[in-house]
Amino acid sequence: MTNISTSDSPFRNLYFVGAGGIGMANLERYFLSLGHDVAGYDRSRSALTTALEKEGVIMTYIDLEEEIPETFRNREDTLVVYTPAVPSDSRILSWFRNNGFEVIKRAALLGKITRSTKAICISGSHGKTTTCSMTANILRGSSVGCNAFLGGILRNIDSNLVLCEGSEWSVIEADEYDRSFHQLSPEIAVVTSTDPDHLDIYGDEAGYLEGFARFTELIRDGGLLLLHTGLKLKPRVSSGVRVETYSGGSDGDWHAEDIMYGDGRLSFTLVGPSVRIEEIELGVPVEINIDNAVAAAAASLHSGATPEEVREGLRTFRGAKRRFEIILDGRDGGPVLLDDYAHSPNEVKASIRSVKRLYHGRKVSVIFQPHLYTRTRDFAPEFAEALSEADEVIMPEIYPAREEAIPGVDSMLILNAVTSADKCYCERKYLLNKIKNSNFDILMTLGAADIDRLLPEIKAILKGENPT
Repeated sequence: MTNISTSDSPFRNLYFVGAGGIGMANLERYFLSLGHDVAGYDRSRSALTTALEKEGVIMTYIDLEEEIPETFRNREDTLVVYTPAVPSDSRILSWFRNNGFEVIKRAALLGKITRSTKAICISGSHGKTTTCSMTANILRGSSVGCNAFLGGILRNIDSNLVLCEGSEWSVIEADEYDRSFHQLSPEIAVVTSTDPDHLDIYGDEAGYLEGFARFTELIRDGGLLLLHTGLKLKPRVSSGVRVETYSGGSDGDWHAEDIMYGDGRLSFTLVGPSVRIEEIELGVPVEINIDNAVAAAAASLHSGATPEEVREGLRTFRGAKRRFEIILDGRDGGPVLLDDYAHSPNEVKASIRSVKRLYHGRKVSVIFQPHLYTRTRDFAPEFAEALSEADEVIMPEIYPAREEAIPGVDSMLILNAVTSADKCYCERKYLLNKIKNSNFDILMTLGAADIDRLLPEIKAILKGENPT
């Protein structure tokens, strides 16, 4: 068993507050695999928390200190980990703090892992989950191996945690929310994009870019920064850190050539410093994945993977759940259903354009659920422009997540500016009826909210079945 230490005290037990989050789940699974006792609180039961319980996590859904198991009431051997999404007045979290426990954010625990491994930390306002998942899929099948902590479920293994005993490499999704990625210590850092986001945290675009600049300062001496071309970011790496650029086009130290589409396949040639890998086929053949694949390939090659291992890892990559996930492929003559976590304007635009290229000439309908009042307020015109790429737009109310409503900010702020000829507002509770009474050729569900919870019912309706 590996002991985790903050200061001089080893901890056998870990208690997670907000234990049902996707980012917490991989840490819980990781420490279970090392032989630690793991418990946690979340406000509601879900498929993920049920799975965690089956794997050995002791869960409670009642925010009372009495619910904390006796094993986790000793501050000498219990480390408490929480997410920024947990309210500061949580009774369980307050009990731990008031009783002298060491309480740290999830990002700080990830930071400890990066300092004890060679870490590939992948950041960006969009593209990081797919790039991280691609990198993990390449390395897990290579002689290098890795332990990977992903922000989405890698469909190849149906988990967001990759384990490889003995590997010195870790793959970390570096989340910029709440400046979490400032806790990390990368050997290799990737920046996929810096489109402004989380302005409730950073204030404005300049503050957001400053956050990424600070992230680049954390790369270890002798390490590497892989930076997408065309970004406004001005990295602040030390003199001992190399900087290489990449793109899915023809520019950058690492780039793609000979891009070929046909028969549902997408292939390209990877060109990098002193390397050329021809006929790389993408397991998820959409245009937006070329950039991600170039970054993942470059990071993997730098960590010791061979060109053939890179080619095989990208070919077998099945994607991350909610990242351009094809639910119904339409090969039976029925409609196509795709789901994508796209939640920034550029990401939404790229996702819709990829679908229109993949299914040229067909009608593309989009259900977009705005996520956060602040994000809607700050980027409504950009979202409207992106969504106007679709032939039809259906929009429910804003999903508030952690936020309170902002007067004057609602879905219509976006929808009124959408130029698609076919558009409508539909409350979430009526969406299934709307779908039942519509005829779709290609239907996309987009956004970082909870629209994906309706996918089983939507899939059944589109297949002509009665949703359960």
